[in-house]
Amino acid sequence: MEKKHEHAVRCHRKKGGLRTMPFIFANEICEKLAVVGFGANMISYLTRELHMPLTKAANTLTNFGGTASLTPLLGAFISDAYAGRFWTITAASIIYQIGMISLTLSAVLPQLRPPPCKENQVCQEANSGQLAILYISLLLTAVGSGGIRPCVVAFGADQFDERDPEQKTKTWNFFNWYYFSMGVSILAAVTVIVYIQDNIGWGWGLGIPAVAMLLSIIVFIFGYPLYRNLNPSGSPFTRLLQVIVAAFRKRNSKMVSNDTVLYENEELDAAISSTGILIHTKQLSFLDRAAIASEEDFETKTSSPNLWRLSTVHRVEELKSVIRMGPIWASGILLITAYAQQNTFSLQQARTMDRHLTKSFQIPPGSMSVFTIVTMLVTISVYDRILIKIARKYTGLDRGISFLHRMGIGFVISVLATFVAGFVEVKRKSVARAYGLTDNKDTFIPISVFWLVPQYALHGMAEAFMSIGHLEFFYDQAPESMRSTAAALFWTAISAGNYCSSLLVSLVHKYSAKVGGTDGESSNWLPDDNINKGKLEYFYWLITLLQVINLAYYVICAKFYTFKPIQVRLKDQEKGEALQDQTKQGIELGRI
Repeated sequence: MEKKHEHAVRCHRKKGGLRTMPFIFANEICEKLAVVGFGANMISYLTRELHMPLTKAANTLTNFGGTASLTPLLGAFISDAYAGRFWTITAASIIYQIGMISLTLSAVLPQLRPPPCKENQVCQEANSGQLAILYISLLLTAVGSGGIRPCVVAFGADQFDERDPEQKTKTWNFFNWYYFSMGVSILAAVTVIVYIQDNIGWGWGLGIPAVAMLLSIIVFIFGYPLYRNLNPSGSPFTRLLQVIVAAFRKRNSKMVSNDTVLYENEELDAAISSTGILIHTKQLSFLDRAAIASEEDFETKTSSPNLWRLSTVHRVEELKSVIRMGPIWASGILLITAYAQQNTFSLQQARTMDRHLTKSFQIPPGSMSVFTIVTMLVTISVYDRILIKIARKYTGLDRGISFLHRMGIGFVISVLATFVAGFVEVKRKSVARAYGLTDNKDTFIPISVFWLVPQYALHGMAEAFMSIGHLEFFYDQAPESMRSTAAALFWTAISAGNYCSSLLVSLVHKYSAKVGGTDGESSNWLPDDNINKGKLEYFYWLITLLQVINLAYYVICAKFYTFKPIQVRLKDQEKGEALQDQTKQGIELGRI
């Protein structure tokens, strides 16, 4: 019996670990290859192949982007509540695959797109049937992305058992590997895939990512026997709502002086606390009323409580953890707002500058993002292989520095990026004035595009610190049963940052448009037709100022942030049977 049990324990330990990473990363890499490869050049496909008017094409992109940013919340909910991460990823990948096949067919089959334009004739726009196929395809890819994005990162981290000291360190390396693989995929998309689309054809440009996605689904499913699969534990949103309702019902109840009398039920919470039970905290004490037990909370003395009247301490602390994460989540929005300018005004700057590498070859403006991606990849590599080991000697933390410190470093670098961008714009316009080119919006200014490299590179470095730190924060501090939902919050922050960028641009464009201006410049900081006559540097410095305020806000939030205190169930390494409890005060709380 003893040998059989030891064999069972060894088999159980084979689940998860590093061996699962190729199967999981293959799915994420192919999804990003398809999304970015199509998205980076989508405006060209809509206007050149489907002959859409520019404004209609732009609105299509906006609607698609907004939908794709919201679907991760739906995917995360389904994963955490019902299906589990593996089956959510699998189903979402198949839906995404169908969308990619549909898009590829629309690019290959002549009847699914309008005829090519002929000289001296008005181009025929795609008809309603052809547009319907496009919209259905985009909707399918948006829904598919919604199931993949929030679940892949959480599913990958699940493969490392937090109760195993040997695997615990690898959990934090995983987030670096995840973001690195995503960066490599994006780099391939904006170079190789975009080149194929522009120079070989959209059939190949969409077909290659579609085939890659199909192979990744097969590989991902093939790895099923190796995965650690955590069972879904019911709707997390229902549990949070139950705590709110129970606390509201007992809003007039007198608070207990001793928090040890608050209701706890490990058997009831077992399905949502396999790693450990959350410990009571003093913050947001008004919610503790939900855990004050009374006779009317039970139908009979032996029955389970009515969860709409009584919650356990663990469930109350789940809601507290989500609320405490809110301010830190909000602080990441403005960094995305700053980052978003690379695809708008930085790209317009690049378009006016000398982009020649040789006499016959110019760097496409859209390819300037390569400097961001390469810097991000290099920073992640140096951080994972060198900086963590150095920092570990001084902090004693497995991950080198805390995720809050890592995010803070990213914020500081992002401030520097937009600050530098303002001075580069001053230099660019001074050269334009010197050569009398301020009024010539379509003439190249004799200044190298490589002046923009520092701001692109700094944004890449900031992302390597802040975005990965953000992911670590969500995974670590979210309740165990809500980790897919927490990963979805990462994507909603990106969505909010992009919407914030649009709002900021609109407001600046509207309120800076006053009569006047000097030296041939318009008073409008962001003119529609000629940025040489605008004051783009003011806009960059406005973002810098907002980021400085945001940094101060973040420091205050981080200073007073209460880490999720958890009583962790540790494995008995000798017998493989007994479970013993050890209190972990947050995540190395005393070392932050």
